[in-house]
Amino acid sequence: MTLSGAIVDLDGTVYRGDHLLPGASNAIERLRAAGLSLLFFSNNPTKDGQAYASHLSELGIDVHPDEACSAGVVTTEYLRANHIDDEVMLMGSPGLRDQLTAADITLTTDPDATDVLVGSWTPAFDYEDMQTALRTVDEETTFVGTDPDRWVPQADGERMPGSGAIINSLAATVGRDPDAVLGKPSDPALELALERLGVPAEECLVVGDRLDTDLRMGDRAGMTTVLVLTGVCDRTDVARSDVDPDFVIDGLDAIDDVLATVE
Repeated sequence: MTLSGAIVDLDGTVYRGDHLLPGASNAIERLRAAGLSLLFFSNNPTKDGQAYASHLSELGIDVHPDEACSAGVVTTEYLRANHIDDEVMLMGSPGLRDQLTAADITLTTDPDATDVLVGSWTPAFDYEDMQTALRTVDEETTFVGTDPDRWVPQADGERMPGSGAIINSLAATVGRDPDAVLGKPSDPALELALERLGVPAEECLVVGDRLDTDLRMGDRAGMTTVLVLTGVCDRTDVARSDVDPDFVIDGLDAIDDVLATVE
C-alpha cells in the first residue's frame, strides 16, 4: 500500500488544550520522514487554519498555514462558492464571524433579508436566537451548520455542548433539517482536505479520536483509518460503532506501528 498524505485531527489527537499529548511531536516528524504530506484538520469552527498553525508552532511543531484547516474554513469556502451574493445570518462565534467577514461574505441581522442561516457554536446562544430562527427560516432559506459535534471535551475533561447541539436545537425549532452540515465528515470537508493534500483518497491516512467524524470521513472515502484513544473514544465505542477502524492505537506516539504495517 502506498501512502502519500495524512489528515491529522488536533484536539484529543495531537494536543489537549495547551499541552501536547505524549510523543505527538515525534510522531509528526515520523510521518513527515515517511514522505507524507500533512493536513491538520480541526472540527472546531471558531478559528481558521492560520490560528491552528500558530497554536501548533507555539507548542513546538513547525507547521505551514496551508497545512492547517478547520470546519470554519470549510464553511467559509462553502459559502463563497455557493452563496457569495446572498445575505447570511450567523448564529456563531466572533471567530467564525471574522472568517466570514474576511472572505467578503455579506452578513445580516435582518430576518427578512436573510438568504442563508448558519448555525454554529457560540456561548451566547439563547431562546432569543431560536425566536429569530423562527422568523428567519422559510422554505426558501438555506440552512447550514458548521459541524456535527454535539459535544466537545474541555481541557479539564468535562464535556461542553458543541455546534451540533445548537444546530439540532435550531433544526427542531424551525422544523427542518439543515441543507448541509459542514466540517468532518461532510463531502465538502473531504474535498477540501484532498485538494489541500493533492493526493488520492486511497493513498491517504486519517488519524483522529472520533469515530463519527474523523474516521467516518476516511472510511467513506476509502482512506486508511487510525483511531487514537487519547480523546473521546475508547475500545467499547469501537465495538458499538458501524465504523471499523483499520488501526486502533493508544496514542499518536504509536504511529510507527501503523507505518510499519502499511509500508
